[in-house]
Amino acid sequence: MRKTKVGVIGSGAISGIYLENCTGMFGGVLEVVAIADLFIETAQKRAEEFGIPKACSVEELLAIPEIEIVINLTSPTVHTEVNLQILNAGKHVYAEKPFALTREDADRVLNLAQEKGLRVGIAPDTFLGAGLQTSRKLIEDGWIGTPYAASGLIIMGNAYDAMRPQFHNYLQTGWDPLFDMAPYYLTAFVNLLGPVRKVSGSVGNVNREFTVTNPKSPRYGETVPVTAPMHASALLEFDGGVSATLQVGKESFGYTPRLEIYGTEGNLVVNDPNMFDGAVILQQANGTVKEFPYSHGFSKNSRGIGVADMAYAIQSGRPHRASGELSRHVLDVTLGILDSAESGKHIAVTAPCDRPAPLPLGLRYNQLDF
Repeated sequence: MRKTKVGVIGSGAISGIYLENCTGMFGGVLEVVAIADLFIETAQKRAEEFGIPKACSVEELLAIPEIEIVINLTSPTVHTEVNLQILNAGKHVYAEKPFALTREDADRVLNLAQEKGLRVGIAPDTFLGAGLQTSRKLIEDGWIGTPYAASGLIIMGNAYDAMRPQFHNYLQTGWDPLFDMAPYYLTAFVNLLGPVRKVSGSVGNVNREFTVTNPKSPRYGETVPVTAPMHASALLEFDGGVSATLQVGKESFGYTPRLEIYGTEGNLVVNDPNMFDGAVILQQANGTVKEFPYSHGFSKNSRGIGVADMAYAIQSGRPHRASGELSRHVLDVTLGILDSAESGKHIAVTAPCDRPAPLPLGLRYNQLDF
């Protein structure tokens, strides 16, 4: 397999792990040839850190003819604009979540990609990690019998110490719990249980503004508005008949992740869907509780695996797993929760998607195809 040349737009915090993996773990598959940012100095620092040949403007990066895939790591509010730029430059796009903030923007991207014969990939790709792939295999091999219910919980408070200069972003749409953290859980649910057909939900806020009381914060004493729901609850109904609950929130403290699948013969405690590793624990009717060894690789932080999978898929012609269609379905569920909270009604999820194919067993180290 030849290496696929890649460009990266955005040199913020998340770019570090992408660049580490795309130049290291997946360096036999991907070759990062350029990085761009509105602030060229930050792009230059990343280029020096990871040995990337070129730091440049977005326009310069998109003009490099040999780049096939561009990774979009920009702010959620400009994902659509940048994704369209990338596609119009004739490149495949792989973007961080959320895909978009509206159904219309997501469809604009997918329609343009189809028109140009290009691919769209969207994070999260954690469902390709060791924990969630092992969990899927246990379910499909019948260890818990027939799944009939599931529950997800993610409670955190990452904005309220106000230590990040731009902490107010986490109180706005795009960084809020439904767009920031729920995609990990919703994508994991689809991977494990298949597509969602109906959703209902409620959302809320404890406070409509937040005053920084942490004396160590550089913004001590400021009061900022809270413009997005900071907690949400949802009931999901899947095509296969499974029902699930999901609780997400950022008005608490610490970090409390939990994902469980319940079956007729046992229950499965799944690893944190925001991570690639973590314990996978089977609870069976006879009282046995056991932690399972991983059936699959990629147990370390492997963000970027979705890009590598896309590179393999482009060359082989198969579908890639962290697809735009999968993310469009997850977006429909996300917005359905908000629509249901406003209308008080169940909302049908109409965006179709195929359940992504599992990774095969026995892959060689850091490879996604035989």
